[in-house]
Amino acid sequence: MSLKKEIEINNLPKHIAIIMDGNGRWAKEKGFLRVFGHESGTKSVRGVVEACTELGIENLTLYAFSSENWNRPKLEVKTLMQLLISSLKKEMSTMEKNSIRLNAIGNLNNLPKKVQKELLHVIDSTRKNKKMTLTLALSYGSRDEITDATRQICDKVKNNIISIENIDDTLINQHLYTRNLPDVDLLIRTSGEKRISNFLLWQIAYAELYFTDVYWPDFVKENLYEAIINYQKRERRFGKTSEQLN
Repeated sequence: MSLKKEIEINNLPKHIAIIMDGNGRWAKEKGFLRVFGHESGTKSVRGVVEACTELGIENLTLYAFSSENWNRPKLEVKTLMQLLISSLKKEMSTMEKNSIRLNAIGNLNNLPKKVQKELLHVIDSTRKNKKMTLTLALSYGSRDEITDATRQICDKVKNNIISIENIDDTLINQHLYTRNLPDVDLLIRTSGEKRISNFLLWQIAYAELYFTDVYWPDFVKENLYEAIINYQKRERRFGKTSEQLN
């Protein structure tokens, strides 16, 4: 029996973020090149996006390529960029069919021009879709994001656009890449690693963290259902006591 039946539809996370880890190790353990793991990982992306759409998850953010990933072997980076272009082309019709809006965060100017062009094309083509927002974190680093936001705010203070007294959580949120997204409710990381790796540090302040030993290419819908069920069993207090919630 599918775990999907155990999910409480009235208690879904509004925003799920996933660190898709373990592609390279999955491939090496099978005797393949690391790039084969990344190619296989695209199937997991398709399955998770489909599952989230079916459940009614409103926001899904995937850590597709970090700012640190540029330090990987050139062949691997090149393959990842090619995979990104081909995946965008293949999945655009599915996004249109399922009313999925594509979004991207990160230092997008660092991406190859061909990637930028295809990415912006799909973002523009799906901008009116409303069922779910799929955000790809590309050339993304949370410290860079927070630094950029700080620079913007400082510049506005310097030019008397805003005053120091008006700086609060809301104002900072408005200057982050994720300004149009809600905070993360559930953060999932695959492959057994238990760290955040510079991903959405501000946005996961009150997120529930879920770590699984499953490598990303083996992560299927049932694994996602398991993570959501685990999330629904937790008591989210946001600083309050259990008695206050009850």
